Amino acid sequence: MKELNTLNLPDDVRYTQDHEWAQKSGSNIRIGISDYAQDQLGDIVFVELPQIGSSFDHGQPCGTIESVKAVSEMYMPISGEVVTVNADLEGTPELLNKAPYDKGWMFEVKPSKPAEFDQLLDKKAYFELLKGQK
Repeated sequence: MKELNTLNLPDDVRYTQDHEWAQKSGSNIRIGISDYAQDQLGDIVFVELPQIGSSFDHGQPCGTIESVKAVSEMYMPISGEVVTVNADLEGTPELLNKAPYDKGWMFEVKPSKPAEFDQLLDKKAYFELLKGQK
């Protein structure tokens, strides 16, 4: 397991208490799991992404991530409609371990409640949350 001070936590990303991240991508929001989440899960072997066109409310389960340790639910960090998914994860789910904010992004949504983005944790608040979990 990584030490907290070695985690990759980009400044331009917002986080949830469930360890998903959200980043503005034009008018859409790109979503994935944090470096902390992928580190805790271990080697990721399968990802079930939501269908394009499906809509979710903030906090709803929207996919699953299977690692050698466990199967984990993914929760929607912001309400909206899925407009694209990262098809590369189907054949190479380990991208979530290697580059969770870059090539390991999971999907993008068109937000139905854009103000929810501002309610997500910034880097400092997320780091404080992680310190409390260790």
